[in-house]
Amino acid sequence: MSETASKTIGTPAREPDAGRWKALVFIALAQLMVVLDATIVNIALPSAQQDLGISDGNRQWVVTAYALAFGGLLLFGGRIADLWGRKKAFVVGLGGFAAASALGGAATNEAMMFGARALQGVFGALLAPAALSLLAVMFTDAKERAKAFGIYGAIAGGGGAVGLILGGFLTEYLDWRWTFFVNIPFAIVAAAGAYFVIREPEGGRNRSPLDIPGVILSTLGLVALVYGFTRAESEGWSDSVTVGMFVASAVLLASFVLVESKVKAPLLPLRVITERNRGGIYLSLGLAIIAMFGLFLFLTYYLQIVKGYSPVKTGFAFLPMIAGMITGSTQIGTRLMTRVAPRLLMGPGFLVAALGMLLLTQLEIGSSYAALLLPAMLLLGLGMGTAFMPAMSLATQGVEPRDSGVASAMVNTSQQVGGAIGTALLNTIAASATTAYVADHIAGATSRSQQQLVQLEAMVEGYTSAIWFAVGILVVAAAIALTFVNAGRPGGTTVASSGEDAADEVQIPVVAH
Repeated sequence: MSETASKTIGTPAREPDAGRWKALVFIALAQLMVVLDATIVNIALPSAQQDLGISDGNRQWVVTAYALAFGGLLLFGGRIADLWGRKKAFVVGLGGFAAASALGGAATNEAMMFGARALQGVFGALLAPAALSLLAVMFTDAKERAKAFGIYGAIAGGGGAVGLILGGFLTEYLDWRWTFFVNIPFAIVAAAGAYFVIREPEGGRNRSPLDIPGVILSTLGLVALVYGFTRAESEGWSDSVTVGMFVASAVLLASFVLVESKVKAPLLPLRVITERNRGGIYLSLGLAIIAMFGLFLFLTYYLQIVKGYSPVKTGFAFLPMIAGMITGSTQIGTRLMTRVAPRLLMGPGFLVAALGMLLLTQLEIGSSYAALLLPAMLLLGLGMGTAFMPAMSLATQGVEPRDSGVASAMVNTSQQVGGAIGTALLNTIAASATTAYVADHIAGATSRSQQQLVQLEAMVEGYTSAIWFAVGILVVAAAIALTFVNAGRPGGTTVASSGEDAADEVQIPVVAH
């Protein structure tokens, strides 16, 4: 084979790490901890608010402080992983996350709680990209990579629902403080395992000087964007500070792109996002997460307030979605990943999820769990699991080792920003529809019980209105995946990117079958 051909077809073969499957256990454990932490605290929030005397106006900061630190620092965290080495960043991230969790569990006032949540976000931003990039550099064989990313994709998608179950159990039977303390054993086991098992491949570090202007602009731009959406949810879209945040974010992120195109050692090399496959994945994943996060929120409220489920029962009600995600990711996605092109898993996956979401537009007060919610959640889980798995794998495939941390950070950034947008945007749509329904129907309700019924009907009307938007968003995500993602199946095809540089090619290893 000619030198040119070998360069085009794939990276040189490297002896795989003997401990890679053991390493996957600890990487998956750390990822589960980070993902479930995003939802586990939501269940505990009412109890924590009461104990610590947090006002209604300030309670959002328990969620927002984490989201701002995590979303704002992800790119920086990914670059630090490339600079320090992924193993070191991973272990330091776990240690810091455990310490911040201990601080949150021991909180005696709101300032201590907000500080602990922000610290969790800081260390999570170091940990999450390091975990994904470790997988990217340790699993190079196409079939093994498919299995590893199948497991990782299932956790990334289903961990939020696991958080709802665990949060319900801990809050109902122990104390809200355990929703923080539970992270400590997770972190210790994952850090110890990673320290002794992970052997990071040599030569993958990016020792270029740190791009300080890029760090400042990206962090401030992402913080302004996430805070803008978070504030829009509580204060409205026309609020002057909300609008100011969006304007500031646009200016800062545009300046960031300009700086990255000029500096010698950029924080985010533009080759990472301009390659059409990765660009398509970041965009479609972000959109899918918008739909997912909104749904978690609405179904939690629907089951607890309209149906009267306890926190634990609500958590268990999400189990079919988790089962669907695990099946879609580890069975469908993993088995087909080496046989069909990624877009033929991602596009149909998002469309199956949209079908599940479409069923949920039929929600009513008396809807049957078995007849409507169960099949809808199974379809959602199957679709998302099938789509997430190739997306996670392809987003870091063919990236130069020195860029793998920041490419992984972009996956997390698209999910984090998507989550913030989804919660704010769909909540606003739901609230507007609920208000309109009450205004139209409350006059006809004469008794107290009739008024309560109208209120519940209005809530469900709000949820279904927002879910219609989520259906549309998933269809757009499918269209983007089918249009932009043009990489061939792992196993023999390389698709050149639109960039001119050889480094911008999507290099897909050729594996002897």
